[in-house]
Amino acid sequence: MYPEPCIEISHLSFSYPHGRQALSYVNLIGRPGERVALVGPNGAGKSTLLLHLNGILRGDGSVRVMGYEVAEPHLTRIRALVGMVFQDADDQLFSPTVFDDVAFGPLYAGLPEEEVRRRVAWALAQVGMGEYAERVSHHLSLGEKKRAAIATVLAMQPEILVFDEPTGGLDPRARRRLIELLRGLPQTMLAATHDLRFVAEVFSRTVILDGGQVVADGPTEVLLADKRLLEAHGLA
Repeated sequence: MYPEPCIEISHLSFSYPHGRQALSYVNLIGRPGERVALVGPNGAGKSTLLLHLNGILRGDGSVRVMGYEVAEPHLTRIRALVGMVFQDADDQLFSPTVFDDVAFGPLYAGLPEEEVRRRVAWALAQVGMGEYAERVSHHLSLGEKKRAAIATVLAMQPEILVFDEPTGGLDPRARRRLIELLRGLPQTMLAATHDLRFVAEVFSRTVILDGGQVVADGPTEVLLADKRLLEAHGLA
C-alpha cells in the first residue's frame, strides 16, 4: 500500500488581480519522501502552485499539507511543515550574519537559546557551512547564499522542502554542490525548475505544467525521454 499523501491538491485554480489565470483545475498528490520536479515554460504556473503550499497565495479548490487544509487556522503549523527556498536567496538572508539568519526562524518560534544554537549548528553542518556562522550573509557567493538559505529552512526541521529555480544563476561547481546536497536530504521535495539535467539527477517524478494545467505526470526518465512531449511544451 502507498503511504498517505503529505500533499493533496484538488481542482486548484488561481487568477491574479489583473485577470491572468495562472492555474486551472490542478490536481496533484505528493507522498512522503517523494522528489517531484515541476517543469514547464515561463508562465506555466509553477511558482504560483508552490506558493499555495504554505498559504502565501490562496486560490479556489483544496490544498492540504500533512492532512491540514491550507487555511487560516492551520497556517502557522503548515509553515513549520513546509520549508520554502525562494529563487533569490537574498529574499531569505536579511540579518547581519549567517548565524543570525539561520537562527531567525527558531527564535521566532520561541525555542530556548540552547536549542536554537543546536539547530543552527546542525543546519549549517548539513549544507557544509559550519565555519560560516559569523560571515556576513551578503558577502557570500551566490552558491553559498543558496546553501545558507537552505540552512535557514532546515533549522525549522520541516517535513517538506519546496524550491523555486534552485540552480538558477549557479556556476557548474556550485550547481554540482547543490545537487549533492539535495540528493542527501531525506525530506519530501518539490522544485520548480527549467534545468532538466538537474531534474534527471535529483527527482524521480516529474510534472509538466503548461497554461496553468498539468499536462503530464510520471517517472522522470520516461517523461524526459519523450522528445515530442518536451518540444510541445517548450522544454526541448
